[in-house]
Parts: sequence; structure tokens; C-alpha cells
Amino acid sequence: MKQVIIIELVVLALMVVTKAIILRLKGIKTIQNGRPDTNALALLIIIVCFVYASLSGVLNLPFPAVFNKPFWDSMIVNVIAILICAVSLIWFGFTLIVFGNSFRIGIDETTTNQLITDGTFALSRNPVFLTFIAFSVGFWLAFSTMVNLAFLVLLILMVHRQILKEETFLKKHYGKEYEDYCKKVRRYI
Repeated sequence: MKQVIIIELVVLALMVVTKAIILRLKGIKTIQNGRPDTNALALLIIIVCFVYASLSGVLNLPFPAVFNKPFWDSMIVNVIAILICAVSLIWFGFTLIVFGNSFRIGIDETTTNQLITDGTFALSRNPVFLTFIAFSVGFWLAFSTMVNLAFLVLLILMVHRQILKEETFLKKHYGKEYEDYCKKVRRYI
């Protein structure tokens, strides 16, 4: 069962990489590397640690066994985890379509794109981050160790921090249009 979650994780990574490659072929720079963003770097490190700690028990990677003791080993919980991750992948796929050529990793301070407010963005101002949080919760349900719980909490806190940084930029960049959007659509859901 846990192999399905690993496959879903690979699919999520492939979706991001594929979108980035497609945009790059169009001449669009998807990874923003202007000023160093310590929050984005910390978020990436947390994600890598979370995935490594989770997979260490399944793939017999070096990691202290005491931290890999699961809270539960339940077929029902694993099915729920698979479903949460699958729904997250579908949501992410729709979001990538709605994003069109606007998908970026990091804040693109030079963007001339229109503010996106339709599709999944009509339900959440942060559908990509919502996807990552939901997927991470599903992933944690399948790999439910104390260390993964700590990484999950850190991940959620860092995602929230990144959202706040992006909101500050979007308020400055789009002004009243973004403020009106905020009045209609919630930050998460």
C-alpha cells in the first residue's frame, strides 16, 4: 500500500518538473532566483528531510529506527492516505492548467501576467500550497512517525510563511484587484 503513496509522490514531482520544462521551452523562467529567499530554501530542506525520513523505513535508508516507529499500521488509514494524495494530485493538475504560463517557483517580481482568479483559484487563493499541505497530510498518514509529524508541522508553518510573503507582494503588485479578490476568496479554502 505504501508503494502507491511513493508512486503518487513521484507523480507529483513529475507534474512540477514537466510544467517547469514546458514553460522553459516557451522561454519562461519558472524558478525565480533573484534575491536569495531563505524561506523557500528552508521549505525545500524540510520537504527533502520529510520525504527522506518517510522513505527511510520503506527503502531501508540510514535513519535511527527509534524515529521510524509508526503511530499505527492500518489498512484503512493507508487507503485514506492514498485517497487524500490522489485528490491532491487531481487538484494540482487542474491548478497547473488554470495557471497556464503563470506558474512560478518563488516570487516573480517582474511578472506582467494577469491575476488568476478562476478555476481552483476561485475556491482558494493558494491552491498549489493547499495541494502540498493536503498531500503532505496524506503522506504523513501513511508514514506516521513522530519525526514525520514534526516535519509536517514545520512544513505547514513554512508554507504559511511563504503564503504571507507572496500575499505582501501580490497586494503591492496588483493593488485593489488583489484586495477585492481577497474579500471574495479565502486564503486556504
